[in-house]
Amino acid sequence: MNPIINEITAAQVKTNLTPFKVGDGVRVHTKVREGDKERVQVFAGVVIAHKGSGIHENFTVRRISYGEGVERVFPRNSPNIEKIEVEKDSKPGRARLYYLRGRTGKAAMAVKVKRYEAPAKA
Repeated sequence: MNPIINEITAAQVKTNLTPFKVGDGVRVHTKVREGDKERVQVFAGVVIAHKGSGIHENFTVRRISYGEGVERVFPRNSPNIEKIEVEKDSKPGRARLYYLRGRTGKAAMAVKVKRYEAPAKA
């Protein structure tokens, strides 16, 4: 990105968030304003995508709610995100897990793990 834009937005980029990657099970704590009150709401699910960099960084979290798949896109540097907790660590074999959209039940949260197998010796 342009170094001038990086310099201007450097103050707004959050550095205290827990590092996570695609495939991890996360709990995102967001601030919700209702009238003059403010409360924290938790959205838990699997990170299926991570896009952008710097101030424009977004990630998508998917969960199954009452049998329906629900996805939510969060700007990583939003002031409305209070914290992100990593519940489950994983090692997926791809950058975006859109294949989870076609699944139901427990399979919708099961991330295929990349496994390395050493080549057989001749």
